Amino acid sequence: MLRTSLLSLASLIMILSSIWALFALWFQAPGGIWGRIGLGGLWLLCLAGLLYWLWSSTSWWYGLLGYLALFAVLGWWWASIEPSNHRDWADDLAHISTGELDADQVRLDNVRNFDWRSQEDYDIRWESRDYDLSRLNSVDMITSNWGLAPISHVLVSFGFDDGEHLVFSVEIRRERHETFSELGGFFKQFELSIIAADERDIVRVRSNVRGEELGLYRINLSPDDARELFRSFVLQSNQLAEHPRFYHTVTGNCTTIVFSMMKQIVNGLPLDYRLLLTGYLPAYVHEVGGMQPDLSLEELQRRGRITQRALDAGDDADFSALIRQGVPGWE
Repeated sequence: MLRTSLLSLASLIMILSSIWALFALWFQAPGGIWGRIGLGGLWLLCLAGLLYWLWSSTSWWYGLLGYLALFAVLGWWWASIEPSNHRDWADDLAHISTGELDADQVRLDNVRNFDWRSQEDYDIRWESRDYDLSRLNSVDMITSNWGLAPISHVLVSFGFDDGEHLVFSVEIRRERHETFSELGGFFKQFELSIIAADERDIVRVRSNVRGEELGLYRINLSPDDARELFRSFVLQSNQLAEHPRFYHTVTGNCTTIVFSMMKQIVNGLPLDYRLLLTGYLPAYVHEVGGMQPDLSLEELQRRGRITQRALDAGDDADFSALIRQGVPGWE
């Protein structure tokens, strides 16, 4: 009875770990589609043989040791897959924005300012810009949803007293042939990047080109905390440019990276499931006092929908002002 229980437990561990192994091989095995199928099929054959050995032989531990050796080889291969900043990147992710900080003066390189006509038709512009953080006077959170209610992309927009708005976005760094996959984000499919971009680029492409639904929320941060958050984005960007890192769907995404910055600025921010289910993030920010305190979340969400305003604004030079009309905190 004890032997049967131990073999059952060993078999369960082998099968569950093999599910992870098959996904790892599917997303990372060399040789294209046939390499993935071939190595995945080979893994299944080895698993079946080792399970048979485990249950049919008096030397059952050899089956278990064989699987441990097989998994150790896979683990060695997995550890050898390292992130890189040198791949054939998609045009809109060709650079990581970096900057130089000198007190309140910031010099940013590779600020994205594309002019989008469609997802395949655009003018490429990467610019260097100077910012004076003493003129920073607002922080907005922008959520962008593409149809799956629990999941949204989150962007942070910084506004200056001359009406300019600069957005920081923590993004997957796609290669030219890749498309986004939440599942692939668990298996080293993408690197992580931070893009600084003009609102007429990074907001308008989501609303006017990709057809996503956007919400904008004015965030309550003191001037000192707003400047510190801006600096944190620059420092994180510089770090990624120097030391590449893989994107991870749970531990290294558009919300968890920003949350790690905010924890250094605002004491006592609690962990919450809505940091992962980012479609519900506005409710979390509202609960911790990060939005207009005299309005309900429902009212903030209703008045913060900017998709139609962005569509109406088009490529107007006053795009940022037009999308904020009626948004609480921007009346």
